[in-house]
Amino acid sequence: MRRKNSRNKIPLPPRDGLGASRVRLSEGEPVSAFAVLSRVIAEQRHKHPEDDEQAVLERFASGEVVLRDGSPLAPDTPITPGTDVFFYRRPAPETPVPFTIDTIYEDDSLLVVSKPPFLATMPRAAHITESATVRLRRATGNEELTPAHRLDRMTSGLLLFTKRASLRGAYQELFARRQVRKRYEAIAEYRGISAPARWEHHISKRHGEVAAAIIADAAPNALTNLLEVSLIDAPEMQKTHHTQQPIARYLLEPVTGRTHQLRVQMNAAGAPILGDPIYPAVSPFGEEDFTVPMRLASVYLGFPDPISGELREFSGPGFSAGCVSI
Repeated sequence: MRRKNSRNKIPLPPRDGLGASRVRLSEGEPVSAFAVLSRVIAEQRHKHPEDDEQAVLERFASGEVVLRDGSPLAPDTPITPGTDVFFYRRPAPETPVPFTIDTIYEDDSLLVVSKPPFLATMPRAAHITESATVRLRRATGNEELTPAHRLDRMTSGLLLFTKRASLRGAYQELFARRQVRKRYEAIAEYRGISAPARWEHHISKRHGEVAAAIIADAAPNALTNLLEVSLIDAPEMQKTHHTQQPIARYLLEPVTGRTHQLRVQMNAAGAPILGDPIYPAVSPFGEEDFTVPMRLASVYLGFPDPISGELREFSGPGFSAGCVSI
């Protein structure tokens, strides 16, 4: 049995910030719709403790289990392999992320925000309601609000959303085609690294593994320009991250967008980002401290607007805002 995401039109509209889920019986004999849904929910890794068989039956009674054409299913309706069934998931309780999402820019089409650390971009795995997308949809009442790109959960900074479904593809395509210029600020111990410089590595991340790795002697697939390195006076950050070493602001411009690219490359350069829970060592899951964020922030986005053609530029504060360069 496979749970799938689809870009096709979904027969159940988003509700309370969340889109409907889809499940498909992949093989075997036909089974009842109740059996299909009960099994999927029971196998969820992050399951609401009250999402039991009675809660599954209530979905059917409310007409919230449907086929692709929107036809509601009864619990005993036979489901054949290859049939898509849609329903609303029930998120498990989550620890609230104690930070706000700040608006940087808004017009009739776009919303640009500064995402805090610890908040996922999109609902995923254990982080469903504590995601920027769900929070903003609930705050604005706009269920069509969709990010045009993603930031790692631990990465802060500029995140661009489209406000209407009709605009979604045009802006997402900009990011997919690497037509958006991005800059990030990373805070790490000062290691005498010279700038400007160009970092080229082959980064690989296997499914199911937390950390990505650099593959030696392989063709580069991850390119980043290191634009500036400047020492900063930030004693509170040094105290938070338990270091007495001088710390610096690294201004990075990724050319490609591999998973964890900047984090991996900063670690490879001998200057792992302060607060990074994966590089150089993976922290145990669930042992997060909201007072110790990862110091990586998206601070600039620039692109030719796909609708108007004009140059759009957005800047946001990084972690060094207010720090003194030395």
